[in-house]
Amino acid sequence: MVTATLPCLLKTFFTHHHHKLSLSSFTRHRLSTFSLYNFSSKTHFSSSTNTHTQTPQKSVIKILQQRGLLESITSESLHTICTDPNVTPLKVYCGFDPTAESLHLGNLLGIIVLSWFLRCGHAPFALIGGATGRVGDPSGKTLERPELDVQTLENNVSCISNIVRKILGDNVVIVNNYDWWKDVTFLDFLKNVGRFARIGTMMGKESVKRRLEMSESGLSFTEFSYQLLQGYDFVHLFEKMGVSVQIGGSDQWGNITAGTDLIRKILKTDGAYGVTFPLLLKSDGTKFGKSEDGAIWLSPSMLSPYKFYQYFFNVPDADVVRFLKILTFLSLEEIDVIEEEMGKSGYVPNMAQRKLAEEVTRFVHGQEGLEEALKATEALKPGAETKLDWNTIERIAEDVPSFSMGLDQVLNCGILDLSVSTGLLDSKSAARRLLKQGGLYLNNCRVDGEGKKIEVKDIVEGKVLLLSAGKKNKMIVRIS
Repeated sequence: MVTATLPCLLKTFFTHHHHKLSLSSFTRHRLSTFSLYNFSSKTHFSSSTNTHTQTPQKSVIKILQQRGLLESITSESLHTICTDPNVTPLKVYCGFDPTAESLHLGNLLGIIVLSWFLRCGHAPFALIGGATGRVGDPSGKTLERPELDVQTLENNVSCISNIVRKILGDNVVIVNNYDWWKDVTFLDFLKNVGRFARIGTMMGKESVKRRLEMSESGLSFTEFSYQLLQGYDFVHLFEKMGVSVQIGGSDQWGNITAGTDLIRKILKTDGAYGVTFPLLLKSDGTKFGKSEDGAIWLSPSMLSPYKFYQYFFNVPDADVVRFLKILTFLSLEEIDVIEEEMGKSGYVPNMAQRKLAEEVTRFVHGQEGLEEALKATEALKPGAETKLDWNTIERIAEDVPSFSMGLDQVLNCGILDLSVSTGLLDSKSAARRLLKQGGLYLNNCRVDGEGKKIEVKDIVEGKVLLLSAGKKNKMIVRIS
Protein backbone atom coordinates (compact mmCIF):
# COMPACT_ATOMS: atom_id res chain seq x y z
CA MET A 1 0.00 0.00 0.00
CA VAL A 2 1.36 3.44 -0.98
CA THR A 3 1.05 5.93 1.86
CA ALA A 4 3.77 8.51 1.17
CA THR A 5 2.45 11.89 0.07
CA LEU A 6 2.93 12.62 -3.60
CA PRO A 7 5.31 15.62 -3.47
CA CYS A 8 7.63 13.80 -1.09
CA LEU A 9 7.52 10.60 -3.12
CA LEU A 10 8.29 12.41 -6.38
CA LYS A 11 11.16 14.32 -4.83
CA THR A 12 12.80 11.48 -2.96
CA PHE A 13 12.28 8.45 -5.18
CA PHE A 14 12.57 9.74 -8.71
CA THR A 15 15.28 12.30 -7.96
CA HIS A 16 17.45 10.04 -5.85
CA HIS A 17 17.15 7.14 -8.32
CA HIS A 18 18.17 9.42 -11.18
CA HIS A 19 15.31 8.49 -13.48
CA LYS A 20 16.18 11.02 -16.16
CA LEU A 21 14.16 11.73 -19.29
CA SER A 22 15.82 12.41 -22.60
CA LEU A 23 14.64 12.72 -26.18
CA SER A 24 16.47 9.54 -27.12
CA SER A 25 14.94 7.53 -24.27
CA PHE A 26 11.45 8.55 -25.30
CA THR A 27 12.13 7.68 -28.91
CA ARG A 28 13.46 4.27 -27.88
CA HIS A 29 10.59 3.36 -25.56
CA ARG A 30 7.59 5.21 -26.93
CA LEU A 31 6.01 2.23 -28.70
CA SER A 32 6.43 -0.27 -25.90
CA THR A 33 5.94 1.92 -22.85
CA PHE A 34 3.94 5.04 -23.57
CA SER A 35 0.86 6.03 -25.51
CA LEU A 36 1.99 9.10 -27.39
CA TYR A 37 -0.41 11.45 -29.06
CA ASN A 38 -1.48 15.05 -28.83
CA PHE A 39 -4.93 15.59 -27.45
CA SER A 40 -4.98 19.36 -27.92
CA SER A 41 -3.07 22.14 -29.58
CA LYS A 42 -2.04 25.40 -27.97
CA THR A 43 -4.27 28.23 -29.07
CA HIS A 44 -2.09 31.31 -29.09
CA PHE A 45 -3.70 34.69 -29.56
CA SER A 46 -1.62 37.68 -30.52
CA SER A 47 -1.60 40.43 -27.92
CA SER A 48 -2.33 42.92 -30.69
CA THR A 49 -5.64 41.24 -31.55
CA ASN A 50 -8.59 42.87 -29.84
CA THR A 51 -12.14 42.65 -31.14
CA HIS A 52 -13.65 43.85 -27.86
CA THR A 53 -16.25 46.60 -28.10
CA GLN A 54 -16.13 49.23 -25.38
CA THR A 55 -18.73 48.75 -22.64
CA PRO A 56 -19.37 50.57 -19.35
CA GLN A 57 -17.40 47.83 -17.55
CA LYS A 58 -13.62 48.16 -17.25
CA SER A 59 -11.93 45.53 -19.42
CA VAL A 60 -8.92 44.33 -17.48
CA ILE A 61 -7.68 42.43 -20.53
CA LYS A 62 -7.78 45.62 -22.61
CA ILE A 63 -5.93 47.51 -19.85
CA LEU A 64 -3.23 44.85 -19.70
CA GLN A 65 -2.92 44.94 -23.47
CA GLN A 66 -2.59 48.72 -23.60
CA ARG A 67 0.10 48.73 -20.92
CA GLY A 68 2.25 45.96 -22.41
CA LEU A 69 1.23 43.42 -19.78
CA LEU A 70 -0.47 40.91 -22.07
CA GLU A 71 1.42 38.20 -23.90
CA SER A 72 -1.17 35.48 -24.59
CA ILE A 73 -4.67 34.41 -23.61
CA THR A 74 -6.20 30.97 -24.07
CA SER A 75 -9.49 32.33 -25.43
CA GLU A 76 -10.58 35.64 -26.92
CA SER A 77 -13.94 35.19 -25.17
CA LEU A 78 -12.22 36.37 -21.98
CA HIS A 79 -12.47 39.91 -23.38
CA THR A 80 -16.27 39.67 -23.36
CA ILE A 81 -16.53 37.86 -20.03
CA CYS A 82 -14.44 40.55 -18.31
CA THR A 83 -16.83 43.28 -19.41
CA ASP A 84 -20.21 41.55 -19.19
CA PRO A 85 -22.17 43.18 -16.31
CA ASN A 86 -24.30 40.02 -16.03
CA VAL A 87 -21.30 37.79 -15.31
CA THR A 88 -20.07 37.31 -11.74
CA PRO A 89 -16.65 38.92 -11.16
CA LEU A 90 -13.84 36.55 -12.00
CA LYS A 91 -11.63 34.79 -9.46
CA VAL A 92 -8.02 34.93 -10.67
CA TYR A 93 -4.89 33.33 -9.29
CA CYS A 94 -1.15 33.51 -9.66
CA GLY A 95 1.25 30.96 -8.19
CA PHE A 96 4.47 31.66 -6.29
CA ASP A 97 6.86 28.85 -5.35
CA PRO A 98 8.68 29.36 -2.00
CA THR A 99 12.23 28.91 -3.32
CA ALA A 100 13.45 31.83 -1.17
CA GLU A 101 12.14 33.78 1.81
CA SER A 102 11.34 36.74 -0.43
CA LEU A 103 9.76 37.29 -3.81
CA HIS A 104 11.83 39.23 -6.34
CA LEU A 105 11.22 41.75 -9.09
CA GLY A 106 10.26 39.03 -11.59
CA ASN A 107 7.41 38.00 -9.27
CA LEU A 108 6.24 41.60 -8.98
CA LEU A 109 4.63 41.47 -12.43
CA GLY A 110 2.29 38.73 -11.22
CA ILE A 111 1.28 40.84 -8.22
CA ILE A 112 0.75 43.88 -10.46
CA VAL A 113 -1.50 41.91 -12.84
CA LEU A 114 -3.46 40.55 -9.85
CA SER A 115 -3.83 44.13 -8.65
CA TRP A 116 -5.21 45.22 -12.03
CA PHE A 117 -7.84 42.46 -11.83
CA LEU A 118 -8.67 43.65 -8.31
CA ARG A 119 -8.97 47.28 -9.44
CA CYS A 120 -11.39 46.16 -12.15
CA GLY A 121 -13.68 44.43 -9.64
CA HIS A 122 -12.38 40.85 -9.76
CA ALA A 123 -11.13 38.66 -6.90
CA PRO A 124 -7.38 37.88 -6.66
CA PHE A 125 -5.97 34.64 -5.25
CA ALA A 126 -2.29 33.99 -4.51
CA LEU A 127 -1.22 30.34 -4.44
CA ILE A 128 1.94 29.65 -2.44
CA GLY A 129 3.52 26.38 -3.60
CA GLY A 130 4.16 24.58 -0.35
CA ALA A 131 3.84 21.31 -2.33
CA THR A 132 5.23 22.27 -5.74
CA GLY A 133 8.15 23.98 -4.00
CA ARG A 134 9.22 20.50 -2.91
CA VAL A 135 9.48 19.50 -6.57
CA GLY A 136 10.70 22.54 -8.52
CA ASP A 137 9.56 24.08 -11.78
CA PRO A 138 11.98 23.32 -14.65
CA SER A 139 10.80 26.35 -16.68
CA GLY A 140 13.76 28.50 -17.64
CA LYS A 141 16.22 26.30 -15.70
CA THR A 142 19.12 24.23 -16.98
CA LEU A 143 19.65 22.36 -13.70
CA GLU A 144 17.30 20.88 -11.14
CA ARG A 145 16.57 23.19 -8.24
CA PRO A 146 18.31 22.31 -4.95
CA GLU A 147 16.10 20.56 -2.42
CA LEU A 148 15.00 22.65 0.56
CA ASP A 149 14.34 21.17 3.98
CA VAL A 150 10.82 21.33 5.38
CA GLN A 151 11.61 24.01 7.97
CA THR A 152 13.09 26.30 5.31
CA LEU A 153 10.10 25.74 3.01
CA GLU A 154 7.60 26.53 5.74
CA ASN A 155 9.48 29.69 6.66
CA ASN A 156 9.56 30.74 3.01
CA VAL A 157 5.81 30.09 2.65
CA SER A 158 5.13 32.30 5.66
CA CYS A 159 7.42 35.11 4.50
CA ILE A 160 6.04 35.16 0.95
CA SER A 161 2.46 35.12 2.23
CA ASN A 162 3.24 38.17 4.36
CA ILE A 163 4.75 40.03 1.38
CA VAL A 164 1.72 39.37 -0.82
CA ARG A 165 -0.65 40.35 1.98
CA LYS A 166 1.27 43.56 2.66
CA ILE A 167 1.13 44.62 -1.00
CA LEU A 168 -2.39 43.53 -1.97
CA GLY A 169 -4.06 43.91 1.42
CA ASP A 170 -6.95 41.91 2.82
CA ASN A 171 -8.68 41.61 -0.57
CA VAL A 172 -6.37 38.80 -1.69
CA VAL A 173 -7.10 35.18 -0.77
CA ILE A 174 -3.88 33.28 -0.02
CA VAL A 175 -3.83 29.49 -0.35
CA ASN A 176 -1.11 26.87 0.07
CA ASN A 177 -1.27 23.91 -2.34
CA TYR A 178 0.33 21.65 0.27
CA ASP A 179 -3.06 21.71 2.01
CA TRP A 180 -4.62 19.57 -0.73
CA TRP A 181 -1.54 17.64 -1.87
CA LYS A 182 -0.32 16.44 1.54
CA ASP A 183 -2.76 13.51 1.73
CA VAL A 184 -2.59 12.47 -1.93
CA THR A 185 -0.79 9.15 -2.51
CA PHE A 186 1.05 8.30 -5.69
CA LEU A 187 -1.67 5.79 -6.65
CA ASP A 188 -4.29 8.51 -6.18
CA PHE A 189 -2.28 10.77 -8.46
CA LEU A 190 -1.97 8.15 -11.20
CA LYS A 191 -5.65 7.28 -11.02
CA ASN A 192 -7.12 10.77 -10.79
CA VAL A 193 -4.63 12.85 -12.77
CA GLY A 194 -2.05 10.74 -14.59
CA ARG A 195 -4.52 8.84 -16.75
CA PHE A 196 -5.70 12.09 -18.32
CA ALA A 197 -2.19 13.20 -19.28
CA ARG A 198 -0.58 12.37 -22.62
CA ILE A 199 3.19 12.07 -22.82
CA GLY A 200 3.28 13.55 -26.33
CA THR A 201 1.59 16.71 -25.14
CA MET A 202 3.78 16.94 -22.05
CA MET A 203 6.92 16.49 -24.17
CA GLY A 204 5.71 19.23 -26.47
CA LYS A 205 5.68 21.88 -23.74
CA GLU A 206 8.28 24.55 -24.42
CA SER A 207 9.75 24.35 -20.90
CA VAL A 208 10.39 20.62 -21.36
CA LYS A 209 11.84 20.90 -24.87
CA ARG A 210 14.21 23.69 -23.88
CA ARG A 211 15.41 21.82 -20.82
CA LEU A 212 16.13 18.67 -22.82
CA GLU A 213 17.98 20.67 -25.45
CA MET A 214 20.02 22.79 -23.01
CA SER A 215 20.86 20.38 -20.19
CA GLU A 216 23.32 17.51 -20.44
CA SER A 217 21.82 15.89 -17.35
CA GLY A 218 18.38 15.63 -18.88
CA LEU A 219 15.17 16.05 -16.91
CA SER A 220 14.15 14.07 -13.86
CA PHE A 221 10.67 12.55 -13.65
CA THR A 222 10.13 14.78 -10.63
CA GLU A 223 10.50 17.96 -12.67
CA PHE A 224 8.72 16.45 -15.68
CA SER A 225 5.66 15.87 -13.49
CA TYR A 226 5.64 19.49 -12.27
CA GLN A 227 3.28 20.60 -15.03
CA LEU A 228 0.71 18.06 -13.85
CA LEU A 229 0.98 19.23 -10.25
CA GLN A 230 0.47 22.86 -11.27
CA GLY A 231 -2.24 21.78 -13.69
CA TYR A 232 -4.15 19.96 -10.96
CA ASP A 233 -3.82 23.02 -8.70
CA PHE A 234 -5.97 24.81 -11.28
CA VAL A 235 -8.45 21.90 -11.26
CA HIS A 236 -8.72 22.07 -7.47
CA LEU A 237 -9.16 25.86 -7.34
CA PHE A 238 -11.67 25.77 -10.22
CA GLU A 239 -13.77 23.00 -8.64
CA LYS A 240 -13.53 23.93 -4.95
CA MET A 241 -13.25 27.74 -5.02
CA GLY A 242 -14.61 28.84 -8.39
CA VAL A 243 -11.28 30.23 -9.62
CA SER A 244 -11.50 30.37 -13.42
CA VAL A 245 -8.41 32.33 -14.52
CA GLN A 246 -4.73 31.57 -13.98
CA ILE A 247 -2.08 34.18 -14.76
CA GLY A 248 1.67 33.80 -15.10
CA GLY A 249 4.77 34.83 -17.01
CA SER A 250 5.17 33.78 -20.63
CA ASP A 251 7.39 30.89 -19.52
CA GLN A 252 4.39 29.47 -17.65
CA TRP A 253 2.21 28.99 -20.75
CA GLY A 254 2.76 25.22 -20.83
CA ASN A 255 1.93 24.77 -17.15
CA ILE A 256 -1.15 26.99 -17.43
CA THR A 257 -2.55 25.17 -20.48
CA ALA A 258 -1.87 21.87 -18.70
CA GLY A 259 -4.39 23.11 -16.14
CA THR A 260 -7.06 24.18 -18.64
CA ASP A 261 -6.66 20.82 -20.44
CA LEU A 262 -7.08 18.87 -17.18
CA ILE A 263 -10.18 20.87 -16.27
CA ARG A 264 -11.78 19.97 -19.60
CA LYS A 265 -10.86 16.30 -19.25
CA ILE A 266 -11.42 15.69 -15.52
CA LEU A 267 -14.35 18.00 -14.85
CA LYS A 268 -15.71 17.83 -18.41
CA THR A 269 -16.36 21.54 -18.58
CA ASP A 270 -15.03 24.68 -20.21
CA GLY A 271 -14.78 28.08 -18.61
CA ALA A 272 -11.18 27.99 -17.44
CA TYR A 273 -8.79 30.57 -18.90
CA GLY A 274 -5.10 31.35 -18.92
CA VAL A 275 -3.40 34.73 -19.25
CA THR A 276 0.34 35.29 -19.58
CA PHE A 277 2.36 38.49 -19.37
CA PRO A 278 5.76 39.05 -21.01
CA LEU A 279 8.99 38.69 -19.10
CA LEU A 280 10.46 41.99 -17.95
CA LEU A 281 13.26 42.91 -20.33
CA LYS A 282 15.34 46.03 -20.87
CA SER A 283 15.49 47.75 -24.26
CA ASP A 284 18.73 45.90 -25.04
CA GLY A 285 16.98 42.55 -24.59
CA THR A 286 18.61 41.65 -21.27
CA LYS A 287 16.57 40.63 -18.24
CA PHE A 288 15.43 43.43 -15.95
CA GLY A 289 15.48 42.62 -12.26
CA LYS A 290 19.11 41.84 -11.48
CA SER A 291 21.68 44.17 -9.98
CA GLU A 292 25.42 43.74 -9.54
CA ASP A 293 24.63 42.34 -6.10
CA GLY A 294 21.98 39.86 -7.32
CA ALA A 295 18.18 39.77 -7.36
CA ILE A 296 16.01 42.79 -6.59
CA TRP A 297 14.13 41.41 -3.58
CA LEU A 298 10.74 42.70 -2.42
CA SER A 299 11.40 42.05 1.27
CA PRO A 300 12.93 45.04 3.12
CA SER A 301 14.96 42.62 5.22
CA MET A 302 16.78 41.43 2.09
CA LEU A 303 16.94 44.72 0.19
CA SER A 304 16.32 48.08 1.86
CA PRO A 305 13.65 50.44 0.49
CA TYR A 306 16.51 52.87 -0.20
CA LYS A 307 18.38 50.38 -2.42
CA PHE A 308 15.10 49.30 -4.05
CA TYR A 309 14.29 52.93 -4.84
CA GLN A 310 17.78 53.56 -6.22
CA TYR A 311 17.49 50.62 -8.62
CA PHE A 312 14.49 52.20 -10.35
CA PHE A 313 15.91 55.70 -10.11
CA ASN A 314 18.83 54.53 -12.25
CA VAL A 315 16.72 53.05 -15.08
CA PRO A 316 17.92 54.31 -18.51
CA ASP A 317 15.82 56.88 -20.38
CA ALA A 318 15.22 54.28 -23.09
CA ASP A 319 13.27 52.07 -20.65
CA VAL A 320 11.60 54.44 -18.22
CA VAL A 321 8.38 55.19 -20.14
CA ARG A 322 7.71 51.52 -20.87
CA PHE A 323 8.37 50.62 -17.23
CA LEU A 324 5.99 53.37 -16.09
CA LYS A 325 3.27 51.62 -18.11
CA ILE A 326 4.15 48.13 -16.89
CA LEU A 327 5.13 48.69 -13.26
CA THR A 328 2.90 51.57 -12.10
CA PHE A 329 -0.79 52.40 -11.99
CA LEU A 330 -0.41 55.91 -13.39
CA SER A 331 -2.90 56.63 -16.16
CA LEU A 332 -1.61 56.38 -19.71
CA GLU A 333 -2.43 60.07 -20.08
CA GLU A 334 -0.13 60.95 -17.16
CA ILE A 335 2.62 58.82 -18.67
CA ASP A 336 2.17 60.52 -22.05
CA VAL A 337 2.70 63.90 -20.36
CA ILE A 338 5.89 62.62 -18.70
CA GLU A 339 7.16 61.33 -22.04
CA GLU A 340 6.38 64.65 -23.69
CA GLU A 341 8.26 66.53 -20.95
CA MET A 342 11.30 64.32 -21.47
CA GLY A 343 11.57 65.61 -25.02
CA LYS A 344 11.59 69.29 -24.04
CA SER A 345 14.78 71.34 -23.74
CA GLY A 346 14.10 72.34 -20.12
CA TYR A 347 13.54 68.81 -18.88
CA VAL A 348 15.24 68.08 -15.56
CA PRO A 349 17.20 64.81 -15.92
CA ASN A 350 15.84 61.76 -14.08
CA MET A 351 12.45 63.29 -13.23
CA ALA A 352 10.71 60.39 -15.02
CA GLN A 353 12.92 57.91 -13.17
CA ARG A 354 12.09 59.62 -9.88
CA LYS A 355 8.37 59.16 -10.57
CA LEU A 356 8.92 55.51 -11.48
CA ALA A 357 10.97 54.86 -8.35
CA GLU A 358 8.42 56.60 -6.12
CA GLU A 359 5.42 54.72 -7.53
CA VAL A 360 6.99 51.25 -7.45
CA THR A 361 8.55 51.75 -4.00
CA ARG A 362 5.23 52.95 -2.58
CA PHE A 363 3.39 49.95 -4.08
CA VAL A 364 5.85 47.44 -2.63
CA HIS A 365 6.98 49.06 0.63
CA GLY A 366 4.10 51.43 1.40
CA GLN A 367 4.27 55.15 2.09
CA GLU A 368 6.50 54.61 5.12
CA GLY A 369 9.04 52.69 3.06
CA LEU A 370 8.99 55.37 0.36
CA GLU A 371 9.59 58.14 2.90
CA GLU A 372 12.51 56.17 4.34
CA ALA A 373 13.99 55.79 0.85
CA LEU A 374 13.49 59.46 -0.01
CA LYS A 375 15.03 60.65 3.24
CA ALA A 376 18.07 58.44 2.80
CA THR A 377 18.42 59.43 -0.86
CA GLU A 378 18.35 63.13 -0.05
CA ALA A 379 20.60 62.86 2.98
CA LEU A 380 23.19 60.76 1.17
CA LYS A 381 23.34 62.91 -1.93
CA PRO A 382 26.75 64.60 -2.15
CA GLY A 383 26.30 68.33 -1.60
CA ALA A 384 22.91 67.87 0.08
CA GLU A 385 22.04 70.42 2.73
CA THR A 386 20.27 67.81 4.86
CA LYS A 387 22.35 67.18 7.97
CA LEU A 388 23.50 63.61 8.31
CA ASP A 389 22.60 61.69 11.44
CA TRP A 390 23.62 58.25 12.65
CA ASN A 391 20.12 56.72 12.13
CA THR A 392 20.04 57.76 8.47
CA ILE A 393 23.44 56.23 7.85
CA GLU A 394 22.46 53.03 9.67
CA ARG A 395 19.38 52.60 7.48
CA ILE A 396 21.55 52.29 4.38
CA ALA A 397 24.47 50.53 6.09
CA GLU A 398 23.63 47.14 4.58
CA ASP A 399 23.71 48.64 1.09
CA VAL A 400 27.01 50.54 1.39
CA PRO A 401 30.52 49.13 2.00
CA SER A 402 31.90 49.82 5.47
CA PHE A 403 35.29 49.84 7.16
CA SER A 404 36.07 49.88 10.88
CA MET A 405 38.88 51.98 12.40
CA GLY A 406 39.90 53.01 15.89
CA LEU A 407 39.35 56.61 16.96
CA ASP A 408 43.10 57.15 17.30
CA GLN A 409 43.59 55.97 13.72
CA VAL A 410 40.96 58.34 12.35
CA LEU A 411 41.70 61.58 14.20
CA ASN A 412 44.16 63.79 12.34
CA CYS A 413 44.25 61.31 9.44
CA GLY A 414 44.56 63.05 6.08
CA ILE A 415 41.53 62.77 3.77
CA LEU A 416 43.62 61.28 0.96
CA ASP A 417 45.14 58.64 3.24
CA LEU A 418 41.71 57.80 4.67
CA SER A 419 40.19 57.41 1.20
CA VAL A 420 42.87 54.87 0.29
CA SER A 421 43.13 52.96 3.60
CA THR A 422 39.36 52.37 3.72
CA GLY A 423 39.31 51.05 0.16
CA LEU A 424 37.19 53.85 -1.30
CA LEU A 425 39.90 54.66 -3.83
CA ASP A 426 42.88 52.68 -5.10
CA SER A 427 45.65 55.23 -4.64
CA LYS A 428 46.49 58.68 -3.29
CA SER A 429 47.01 59.92 -6.83
CA ALA A 430 43.46 58.80 -7.77
CA ALA A 431 42.12 60.48 -4.61
CA ARG A 432 44.06 63.67 -5.33
CA ARG A 433 42.81 63.74 -8.93
CA LEU A 434 39.19 63.25 -7.81
CA LEU A 435 39.54 65.97 -5.16
CA LYS A 436 40.80 68.45 -7.75
CA GLN A 437 37.80 67.59 -9.94
CA GLY A 438 35.46 68.36 -7.03
CA GLY A 439 34.29 64.78 -6.59
CA LEU A 440 35.56 63.84 -3.11
CA TYR A 441 33.13 64.30 -0.23
CA LEU A 442 33.19 63.90 3.55
CA ASN A 443 29.74 63.58 5.12
CA ASN A 444 28.27 64.94 1.86
CA CYS A 445 30.40 68.10 2.01
CA ARG A 446 32.88 68.61 -0.83
CA VAL A 447 36.51 68.46 0.27
CA ASP A 448 38.32 71.42 -1.31
CA GLY A 449 41.88 70.92 -0.06
CA GLU A 450 44.08 67.86 0.17
CA GLY A 451 45.40 69.09 3.49
CA LYS A 452 42.05 68.29 5.16
CA LYS A 453 42.46 66.16 8.32
CA ILE A 454 39.69 64.42 10.26
CA GLU A 455 38.55 66.26 13.39
CA VAL A 456 36.25 65.22 16.24
CA LYS A 457 33.46 67.42 14.86
CA ASP A 458 33.55 65.48 11.56
CA ILE A 459 32.53 62.19 13.22
CA VAL A 460 28.72 61.89 13.07
CA GLU A 461 27.46 61.46 16.65
CA GLY A 462 30.89 60.08 17.52
CA LYS A 463 30.20 56.88 15.58
CA VAL A 464 30.66 57.13 11.81
CA LEU A 465 32.04 59.02 8.83
CA LEU A 466 30.64 58.91 5.31
CA LEU A 467 33.12 59.17 2.45
CA SER A 468 31.91 59.62 -1.15
CA ALA A 469 33.79 59.37 -4.42
CA GLY A 470 31.44 61.00 -6.90
CA LYS A 471 27.69 60.47 -6.57
CA LYS A 472 27.49 56.68 -6.29
CA ASN A 473 30.62 55.28 -4.64
CA LYS A 474 30.41 55.52 -0.85
CA MET A 475 32.18 54.12 2.17
CA ILE A 476 30.94 54.12 5.76
CA VAL A 477 33.80 54.41 8.25
CA ARG A 478 32.76 52.98 11.62
CA ILE A 479 34.64 54.28 14.63
CA SER A 480 35.44 51.40 16.96
